[in-house]
Amino acid sequence: MITRTRLAAGTCALLAALAAGMAFPAGAVAGEPTGEDAPKVDLVLDVSGSMRTRDIDGGTRMAAAKQAFNEVLDATPEEVQLGIRTLGADYPGDDRKTGCKDTAQLYPVGPLDRTEAKTAVATLSPTGWTPIGPALLKAADDLDGGNGSKRIVLISDGEDTCAPLDPCEVAREIAAKGIGITIDTLGLVPNTKLRQQLSCIAEATGGTYTSVAHADELTDKVNQLVDRAADPVVTPVATEGADACAKAPTLKSGLYTDREEFGQQRWYRVDVEPGQELRASVSVGADRAVNPSYGVLLRAVTVHGREIVRGEAAGNGRTDVLSTGLRYPKAESDEEDAPAETVCLQVTNSFSVASGVKTTPGLPLELTVDVVDGPNDSADVAAFGLGRGWWLLGLLVLVGFVAGLLWGWLSRWRFAIWRTN
Repeated sequence: MITRTRLAAGTCALLAALAAGMAFPAGAVAGEPTGEDAPKVDLVLDVSGSMRTRDIDGGTRMAAAKQAFNEVLDATPEEVQLGIRTLGADYPGDDRKTGCKDTAQLYPVGPLDRTEAKTAVATLSPTGWTPIGPALLKAADDLDGGNGSKRIVLISDGEDTCAPLDPCEVAREIAAKGIGITIDTLGLVPNTKLRQQLSCIAEATGGTYTSVAHADELTDKVNQLVDRAADPVVTPVATEGADACAKAPTLKSGLYTDREEFGQQRWYRVDVEPGQELRASVSVGADRAVNPSYGVLLRAVTVHGREIVRGEAAGNGRTDVLSTGLRYPKAESDEEDAPAETVCLQVTNSFSVASGVKTTPGLPLELTVDVVDGPNDSADVAAFGLGRGWWLLGLLVLVGFVAGLLWGWLSRWRFAIWRTN
């Protein structure tokens, strides 16, 4: 029993070491922050009459939003300047023209006084219309000035009721200004039209759309987005992968963006010198409604088509971004002028959509490439080529064989003691 326990513990430790070796250091992303200004976040909350509906964990949608906001305010990083804007919070009447102007700054974007902000949130009561487009325009003004990270987080349970001011067009207009605002959207109702509208808003500015059904999910997602605003802002470089390695662009260390059609392959090339290590990761975003059960595959292969190492990830519809990565250490060479090896990176996805959902443009893809000095510490599992898989398999077979011999010897010894007694 002790031997079996120790074997299991050793195997777990080995797998943990492998997972640690696959992690990418924060410094791997190339690029510089856009400035030293404090990051800004404007939370835009729908306070229209439909927020009275009781369908989130037995309570109203408004109660779930208030609970989420209170927890988010407690967890907001000190360096983040946060504000709160409402839509549909003040006008209860039937005049559409007046209702479509109903957006107000509940708490100004700036250094956060948590008590004051919570007090303001506590006063909210579901009231009127859903002027998403006007609220986004005002929120963009709330974030005006400075060159730090700027993020709008829109939380709504219904479509905009103030057309023809289309919220998607508003988001595109904000993106066209070039002021660096990202809009993330969260839907509180699993409604197809709402999902399409909120997805369109997010896609226009490079943000994300998420559907939430529980209060804790709402809290977690808003916290994640606020924390993301505090990360250094890195400007990715647009590139265009090819349909074959021979035609692919050659990439240096950096952060790149591309678009990939559904089920398409995208190829990129990276030169790796002897003694260097290639670290690559890819993220593909589902910026529209996709069918469940999908995957992303990142492969490193030689120019002759032999696979070196791969990374893969699968999803089931519960996340809007799927990511995977790989490492490839190239051994030192005895030749002084040994040439660099060209490694082909292949990105493949298995996303699919129902009929009626647009398949163009392709899904947004973000690729990180980092070529660094190879590991020289024997504690680094990549130094032994575990990224290739075969070393790990051989090691596990050896451990299993030795453990089997020990277990067999121990069993025979215990049996002999039993017979003697």
